[in-house]
Amino acid sequence: MFEFLEKNQDQIRETINSGQRFAAFLEARRRADAYRGSMAFVQRGSTEYLLKDYYDPANGVRRQTSIGKRSVETEALLADFQTGREAARERLAAASSVLERQAGINRALGLGRVPEIGARILRALDAANLLGRGLKVVGTHALFAYEAEAGVFFPSELMTTEDIDVLMDARANIRLLADDPSVERSLIGLLRKADRSFAKTRQPHQAANRDGYLVDLIKPLRNPPWAEEAGGISADTDDLQASEIEGLLWHENAPVFEAVAIDARGFPLRIVAPDPSAFAVHKLWLSTRPDRRADKRSRDRMQAEMVARMVADHMPHRPFDGERLKSFPKKVVEAAAALFTPSANRSGFSF
Repeated sequence: MFEFLEKNQDQIRETINSGQRFAAFLEARRRADAYRGSMAFVQRGSTEYLLKDYYDPANGVRRQTSIGKRSVETEALLADFQTGREAARERLAAASSVLERQAGINRALGLGRVPEIGARILRALDAANLLGRGLKVVGTHALFAYEAEAGVFFPSELMTTEDIDVLMDARANIRLLADDPSVERSLIGLLRKADRSFAKTRQPHQAANRDGYLVDLIKPLRNPPWAEEAGGISADTDDLQASEIEGLLWHENAPVFEAVAIDARGFPLRIVAPDPSAFAVHKLWLSTRPDRRADKRSRDRMQAEMVARMVADHMPHRPFDGERLKSFPKKVVEAAAALFTPSANRSGFSF
């Protein structure tokens, strides 16, 4: 039986510090992003106008708008813009420096867990405002989010993975928009931001890099199959096309889980995944599927059991509750309920 590895007090403290400093960094980046573009007075005939340049988020085309003729008011607006932009840049630089120092501490304490390539992919999705807004992580990478909150580590045997599964909610309008022309407008383009060697495989839903690391874009199998969907992530016909998988429909309406994990270099990142109870219930169901490979069924069962134990023993604030999993078939939830028995109440336990 696999066992959890408890975090020591130093690891717990720096996990909390990492989350707080990452939140400060994200706020600083948000403020800096608000000053993207430029503002300046431009001569038009005999009159000067204050013009603002920006990129249209709908198509990436550079736009220019007039704020007004030169006056005391527009001069004050320009001064405020320049002062605010400089302050935002300084704040972002300071927050970035703090994260650099924190990353060194995290590496020294062995807190780095998420593989570097997986972390780069998740950051690219997050930067494009897709993570948690129509896309979430399923499969093994979700475990990094669960252990980040639980205060324990899963055994390494359970975490080894050479791929990442990304679940798309095809009901949502998640077209990839950007406010900068340098930002890719396709999922395969975002993957190449993480690793230039990513290319589509023969499977239209899958991409692989030169090391064989796989990214699978999946979505629920609709019932009825002609049910209306909002569409794909991009209008690019050469982009990844999500593959329909049975059983994923349950995840669309299940609770969502979000946590800040730490990558192999010690830097924090955001992961959005299914609720851990939903993950365990779904994995147990997968482990019973006769059409699934035997080795995958065995791994599914182990992951279901370990996540359920984590919920029961280390997440008392997120107890298993069948009512919260109404999107799953009742018999599937009931079949998994026994997995969530706290260790202290299991047969064979004694003081």
